[in-house]
Amino acid sequence: MLLALLATHVLAHIDRNMLLGFAPEITRDLALNNAQYGFLTGAVWVLSFGVMAVLLGSIADRFSRTRVMAAGILIWSACTAASGWAHNFEQMAAARFFVASGEAALVPAAVSLLTELFGERRRGGAMGVFFMGIPLGLGLAFALAGVLGAALGWRGSFHALGVIGVVVGVAALWFKDRRVERVEAERGAPFPQQLRNVAQLLRGNPTVAMTVIGFVFLHLAFVGITFAQLWLVRERGVDAAVAARTVGLLGIVFGVLGTLIGGVLSDRLARRLPGGHAGFIVLLVLICGPLMIASRFAGAGSPLLYVGLCASFFLPLAAYGPSIALIQGLTPDAMRATITGITMLLINVFAIAIGNLVAGAVSDRLVAAGSQHALTQVLIATDVLVIVGALFYALAARGPRIAAAPTGVIAH
Repeated sequence: MLLALLATHVLAHIDRNMLLGFAPEITRDLALNNAQYGFLTGAVWVLSFGVMAVLLGSIADRFSRTRVMAAGILIWSACTAASGWAHNFEQMAAARFFVASGEAALVPAAVSLLTELFGERRRGGAMGVFFMGIPLGLGLAFALAGVLGAALGWRGSFHALGVIGVVVGVAALWFKDRRVERVEAERGAPFPQQLRNVAQLLRGNPTVAMTVIGFVFLHLAFVGITFAQLWLVRERGVDAAVAARTVGLLGIVFGVLGTLIGGVLSDRLARRLPGGHAGFIVLLVLICGPLMIASRFAGAGSPLLYVGLCASFFLPLAAYGPSIALIQGLTPDAMRATITGITMLLINVFAIAIGNLVAGAVSDRLVAAGSQHALTQVLIATDVLVIVGALFYALAARGPRIAAAPTGVIAH
C-alpha cells in the first residue's frame, strides 16, 4: 500500500508540474503573459487545492478513503488530459483548477491510511517515503517534458498522462477501505461539525497546534527555492543554464534524501531525544538554518553557497515525516484526514502564496530603492523566519509524545 500510494503521489506531482516543464511552449502557443502564467502556476492552484483539501479530507474521514482517492485520481487525470486541448488562458485555467481539486483528495486520505497501517516506531519513515513523491514528481516532470515533448509535444504529453492516470484511478476503485467494514470504527462528523471538532482539538492540544504552525513556518524555505535560480543569476553571476541544472539536480537529490532520511531517522531518534519528533525537527533546524543564512553571504565559487542550497532543499522535506507523524499520532482517527487538509491549506495560503507574493513585492521595492542585493536581503529574512519555526516545535516538544498505535491492514 505504501508503494502504491508513493507511485500515485509521484504521478500527482508529475501532472502538477508538467506545466512548468512545458512553460516556454505553452506560454507561446496560448499567448500567455507572465501574469497569466503566474496565475496558472500559483493562485489557481492555491485557491482550489487548499480549500478542497479541507473539504475532501472531511469526506475521507466520514466515508471510504480509498474511494475518495480514486475519485480524485480520475478527476485530476481527466482534467490533465483536458489541459492538452486548451487553446486559451481561460480554458487552461479551468482545467488546472480541477486538476488541483482532484489532487487535493490524495494527501489527506493517504496520510490517514498510512497512520493506521504503521505504528509509532515506523510512522515517520512511512510518511517520509510517501512524501518522496514531491521531489520525485517535480524532477520527473521536467525529465518527461524533455523526453515526451520531442515525441508527442506538450498537448500529446498531457493526453498520455491523463490516460495513465485514468487507468490508475480505475484500478484504485478495487481497493476497499476496511474501516468502512468495521462497525466500531470512529467516523468523521458532517463538514461544519467536523471543522468545529478540529478547531476544538487545536485549542485543546497545544502540541498539535504548535506543530502545525511550525510546519507552516518551515515551508517558507520554499520561497528561497522559488527564487533560487533568479538569485544565483542576478546576484551571484551564475550562468542561467548552470543555475537551472544546479537547482534541478539539488532539488531532486536533497529533496529525496530529506524525505527519506528525515522520516526514518526521526523514528530512530525520537525515542532518545527530548521532545520526540518535535525535538528532532528542532535539531534539524539548528543544523540547517545557519547554513542557509551563511550561504547568502557566499560568493559563486564558494562551496558554502551550494551547501546552503542543499540545506534549503533538505530541511523542509525532512520535516514532513516527523511533523505529519506527530500531528497524526495525537489526532483522533475521525479527524486525521481533515486536519491534514487544514494543514495543507495553511501551507499553501501562507507559506506558498503569500510568502512568494510578499518576497517578490519586497524585492521589487528594494530594487526600486537602489539595492543591488534585494533578493539576498529578502531570502535572509525568509531563512530567519524558517528558524523561528523551530520555536514552535520547541513548544510542541514540551507536550505529550505520540501514543503507540497498533498496526493493521486497513485496505486491500
